[in-house]
Amino acid sequence: MPVAEHDESAADAAPAIRFDRVSVTFGGVRALDGVSFEVDRGEVHCLAGENGSGKSTLIKVVAGVYRPEPGAHMEYFGRPETTVTPQLARRRGVAVIWQDLALFPEMTVAENIAFDHLVGGMRLVEHGAIRKIAESALARLGVDLDLGARLNKLPIARRQLAAIARALASDAKLIFMDEPTASLTQAETDMLLDVVRTLSASGVAIVFVSHRLAEVLEVSSRATVLRDGRLVGVFEAAGLSQTRLTELMTGKQFDQRISARSFAAAPAVLSVEDLSRHGEYEGVNLALRAGEVVGLVGLIGAGRTELAHTLFGMTRPDRGAIRLNGRNIAFRNNRDAIAAGVAYVSEDRLALGLVQQQSIADNLVITRLRAISNAAGAISRAKKAAAVAKGVTDLAIKIGRPADAVSTLSGGNQQRVVLAKWLATSPKALILDCPTVGVDVGARDGIYRIIRRLAESGIAILLISDEVSEAFFNADRVLHMAAGRIVGDYDPRSVSLADLESAVYA
Repeated sequence: MPVAEHDESAADAAPAIRFDRVSVTFGGVRALDGVSFEVDRGEVHCLAGENGSGKSTLIKVVAGVYRPEPGAHMEYFGRPETTVTPQLARRRGVAVIWQDLALFPEMTVAENIAFDHLVGGMRLVEHGAIRKIAESALARLGVDLDLGARLNKLPIARRQLAAIARALASDAKLIFMDEPTASLTQAETDMLLDVVRTLSASGVAIVFVSHRLAEVLEVSSRATVLRDGRLVGVFEAAGLSQTRLTELMTGKQFDQRISARSFAAAPAVLSVEDLSRHGEYEGVNLALRAGEVVGLVGLIGAGRTELAHTLFGMTRPDRGAIRLNGRNIAFRNNRDAIAAGVAYVSEDRLALGLVQQQSIADNLVITRLRAISNAAGAISRAKKAAAVAKGVTDLAIKIGRPADAVSTLSGGNQQRVVLAKWLATSPKALILDCPTVGVDVGARDGIYRIIRRLAESGIAILLISDEVSEAFFNADRVLHMAAGRIVGDYDPRSVSLADLESAVYA
């Protein structure tokens, strides 16, 4: 039958997905406006855009979670579909690995990988079959995992491999990866990118969503860029720089320049000498000077956050001295640190930085409850409103109403709320632990400007970062921490970014 043969051949040559004229509206807000999106078989494709650009909405349309408005054309592997459900999308080979992985921490690695084969119907669990399914999926990835280990015993990079293997065990032909490297070291990131290349070579298409643009460009062949729910365009990754991709995503131009200045003559605000805590850090010496931004970089596990916890009074050192404005101090807890003028912005904004269910207003004033209360301990509505208005204005936080839950804000605006909360304590020293994690490129630039402005007001700042480039362009000095020790002190004006990255990632 010639026609059938022709149709089959055409289907085999069709892209993995082709979506045209996709529009989605929520409560009168246009989340997607006539967007087209196409991914070839075996292609590694970048889906780029700021928070709120429509990336997650588009992924959920492809996965059948959201239904687009009439007029959209949806096609999977050459097969048009009029209505897509999550079940149909999975049958067509679509899998989504969200940032939280959506795995079962108390189950074994093998059970997580073969989970889709465990559900549905009443039948006995066949452990031998489960193990074979898991082994087969891992073999396709070319990696080894302890199949009998409980998932919660594995580091995050290994859990991600289990999530990818689970998608393959379900015969996924198109896998979306949402911020897959956000919590990985450089070595773990390199391993994941090798896995992505292996999948691509085997014919599995990968859509990569990440705020870390360097790795996106390294592994992708094309990039689809969204902005404000609209398609900006589809671009070849070859020759596309991070700067150009950032401009496409935001519609703005960013000038990355070294901002380092010398503060050798400025007084030390917070300093430590031979600070040590067994198993976490050893013999640390550093000084944060008034108005100075000191970057602290190193691989995950180097001891950076552990050091920050001690500087903020959350843990106590085994030996060594901490000085604030030249006076020895011994914090019993973080209340002592706050009272002394030390503030700490945690790397885990969602769990430790904010109370997600509480209002924007409550989160903004939580560090100043005594200051806005009367003698009887009752909170003054007028003082609270004034404090909230000041925080929103000073940090240019974009909000609807102060009474809205802080969880309704974008990542960048949530981080501004965290900063405003701590700035209300009038700190002398501010510790920022990975302040731009999960924040898109446009919002990052705003946070960098705030950091510089705070430094210019005389606050001493310790900027801890997973990204060497972030510290390089935004700090006055960069300290390299490895295995719990400070092993390098660099001036961005006298060292190249490439040399600094080589030292840290070697």
